[in-house]
Amino acid sequence: MATGNNSVRSLEHTPTWALAVVCFFFIAISIVLEHCIHLLTNWLKRHRKTALCDAVDRLKSELMLLGFMSLLLAVTQEPISKICIPPKYADKMLPCRRLVEDQSANTTDPCTSKGMVSLVTQKGIQQLQIFIFVLAVMQIVYSVLTMALGRLKMRRWSAWEKETQTTEYLVANDPNRFRFTRQTTFGRRHMSSCTETSLQLWTKCFFRQFFRSVVKVDYITLRHGFISAHLAPNSNFNFQKYIRRSLDEDFKVVVSISPLMRFIVVIFLLLDVHGWHVYLWVSCVPLLIVLILGTKLEVIVERMALQLKHQNYVIKGTPLVKPNDNLFWLGDPRFVLTLIHYTLFTNAFELAFFIWVSIEFGWDSCYHEHTVITAIRVVLAVTVQVLCSYITLPLYALVTQMGSQYKGKALEEQTAKIIKQWHAEVRERRKRQEQSLQSPRTSWTTEWSPRRSSVTESSSLLRQCRLGGSPTSKGEIVEVEEEESVRNEAAWSRFRSMAPMLELQAVKRDGRWKERE
Repeated sequence: MATGNNSVRSLEHTPTWALAVVCFFFIAISIVLEHCIHLLTNWLKRHRKTALCDAVDRLKSELMLLGFMSLLLAVTQEPISKICIPPKYADKMLPCRRLVEDQSANTTDPCTSKGMVSLVTQKGIQQLQIFIFVLAVMQIVYSVLTMALGRLKMRRWSAWEKETQTTEYLVANDPNRFRFTRQTTFGRRHMSSCTETSLQLWTKCFFRQFFRSVVKVDYITLRHGFISAHLAPNSNFNFQKYIRRSLDEDFKVVVSISPLMRFIVVIFLLLDVHGWHVYLWVSCVPLLIVLILGTKLEVIVERMALQLKHQNYVIKGTPLVKPNDNLFWLGDPRFVLTLIHYTLFTNAFELAFFIWVSIEFGWDSCYHEHTVITAIRVVLAVTVQVLCSYITLPLYALVTQMGSQYKGKALEEQTAKIIKQWHAEVRERRKRQEQSLQSPRTSWTTEWSPRRSSVTESSSLLRQCRLGGSPTSKGEIVEVEEEESVRNEAAWSRFRSMAPMLELQAVKRDGRWKERE
């Protein structure tokens, strides 16, 4: 029995050591993969990367769903292969014409004896399993690569953010300084020419996205508009870190494969008919979306500048743009993220399909019979990847902050940090106050202890010192009160500057600030 046909040999006639080696190999890979994900999650938690930690959880869910789909296909491949259809339907909408003879000559088809053919053979289901795996891997790789390259392009923003804290910046953007709107750097960049008609504006913005799509003056102006709309004026707010946290939140959406995306894959597979060249046109769609999206984001900045021009010919301080959801398509900045998600997924599908065909069918497959079309599809996939990483994503990260709402989850970490810092300062001031009251500099401090005296006694004693105390005691008490008042006012002003965006209920509900305390 063991010397029979090895291609159909079952586990009954398979050596136990071979079976054990294969099982050990896959179990070891699973353990290593699980341990790597566990280490990554712990590292993100230690560095308080909550959004990226959620993205890893989303990734684990996608892998679990992938495993379930593969298991389901493996279990049901034999029943599916026994579903028979008439040959006339099997000859319609074929991806490769030359495969018709091979399918008709298949003697192992259980439907051949009935004069019919299988809906999908067992070999076809196995090839479909490999395609699903390659598609999921390419989606993850594409998303991570796009975010990594985009962040690399946005590293210069950190230097721009630090520049806003320098004396030179404060002098150059003096809030009491009057200037003509067109004479500002922001005005000269966006109000000079080609803004009379929509056609000229879109043409100008289309070419601008390829050359210095995001410059320092745009970053500083949009930063000033965001702070003025959502925070206290002249707030010491790190806009670059806020953008980085926002991208972490968006990464959770980009790395996942939504049900809509899965149905799009089904549509692509349905339309892959020989002679239609559907995948060539599909590969052009991401490029068009990226170009139009980059142009639209540049147009939004231009329109904010033109609104500023029409409202004020003379400005005071830094040009103040006004965030508004109406500047975006459908009045929703999140729609831009949906388009980016679709673009990355379609691009990942193109490259995954190319890799899958090359592995499963080789370079001589009918899928590659048109070498020029195949080369164009690969070049377009690489081009879209570069444009989306270095142009569209930085523009999206900056311009979409000009919506009417800010992202509250991106501020939770900073909110907890501010509360913790404010609480520490309050405790430090109380400690200094106790030390100053217990100091022997004044005669009344030796007779009063804050731990024994009540609030009423301390108040009456303080009034007596104010009314009848010595000049030296009066001066010391007034000095302590003034110093304490200045400290309280400074701390409260810093806390109050973040008040419009503090989501205290969410922070208290999650209990995160207690854990960090």
